[in-house]
Amino acid sequence: MNPDSAQPSRIVSSPPVSVRSADADGRADAGQMPTDARQGIVTEAAGVALRSVTKKYGPVTAIENVTLDIPAGAYCCLLGPSGCGKTTALRMIAGHEAVTAGEVLIGDRVVTQLPPAKRNTAMMFQNYALFPHKTIWQNVDFGLKMQRVSKAERTQRVGEILELVGLSHTADRKPNMLSGGQQQRIALARALVTRPQVLMLDEPLSALDENLRVRMRGELRKIQQQFKLTFIQVTHHVEEAFSLSDQVVVMNHGRIDQVATPTELFNAPASQFVAKFIGDNNIFEGRVSRTCRINGIESVELTVEGIGTLYCQGSAALNATAACSVRPDLMQLDPVLEDLAAPSTETNQVPVRVVDVEMTGYVTRVSLIVEATGQTMLYKARTTDWMGAGISVGQPLRATWSAEDCVFLPS
Repeated sequence: MNPDSAQPSRIVSSPPVSVRSADADGRADAGQMPTDARQGIVTEAAGVALRSVTKKYGPVTAIENVTLDIPAGAYCCLLGPSGCGKTTALRMIAGHEAVTAGEVLIGDRVVTQLPPAKRNTAMMFQNYALFPHKTIWQNVDFGLKMQRVSKAERTQRVGEILELVGLSHTADRKPNMLSGGQQQRIALARALVTRPQVLMLDEPLSALDENLRVRMRGELRKIQQQFKLTFIQVTHHVEEAFSLSDQVVVMNHGRIDQVATPTELFNAPASQFVAKFIGDNNIFEGRVSRTCRINGIESVELTVEGIGTLYCQGSAALNATAACSVRPDLMQLDPVLEDLAAPSTETNQVPVRVVDVEMTGYVTRVSLIVEATGQTMLYKARTTDWMGAGISVGQPLRATWSAEDCVFLPS
């Protein structure tokens, strides 16, 4: 049996961790993924930097003056809606798109003018781009052949990587004989076998069903941590970015709105766009009427038309146009009572009415309308808590939340 079709013997000695993905017919397919990658499979990770990068297509500016630093060994997700420039940014790092202005660095090398093959990176495409007429072994081996790696070394490296992703037993099969999850792992193996310093992934999970997508993102994160590689992934799924990333880069109209950890992004969105995009934040626009300190923290008093005064943490110039936001899980709903305490500098209160209730499983989404302005709001509660609350559609309530949970959003 020649190396292009052989299934290599097991060469990883560390204890295996079982990996399962669904076959096309829904049955579970068992693979083995070792807890530690074999030394030498990949080279040392490199950081990536963009310096005042701009990309234009004729009169259209896709990326405008973007500067970004991605640390070596980080899992970074470029997050944003369709057309925001995230895929263009990824392709410029990979060398598949020319830079109109600015510089791209990988490690300490300026690679702006280098072709993709000279950048020591690899790309995993959205559709996997597997060769349908080649076996799995030949698909994974292809990049090494293009690099003119010796046959003996190719045999070793392809065997190692197929063992790593738990698909050695598929070496003789064609891609159409594998499930979507298996094809995704083969595409990942083909990218990793070339030993890149940076692996780029263009929406690699978008073609998978929801359950398999959740399983496969766990595998991606496990492999990234195992190899300690720099992963840069394009996605428009907020949950996916939060679950995978060390660093999230939120893009909008060719610019970066915020760079943060998932926790920072979730708790402190930096703009109205970010607050709207990452979740169902309730946003109120107004004008800064006073600055103050609440519980020793610098805070802002925001006057909102039709609602009155809202308090949030932050700092701003007087009379500046601004906004604040509160997550739907941080609010409380209270009955409207005559003796309900008046609003204080620590608690915001807004009269609302329930207009719709949607049970989605563990969480129930409650649509509200602000009586005075007609603005819609969202409240979220655990379904078990909501079922015991005794609140019905049409009931008037007061939505309350603390200044500490209210995020200031400069305009």
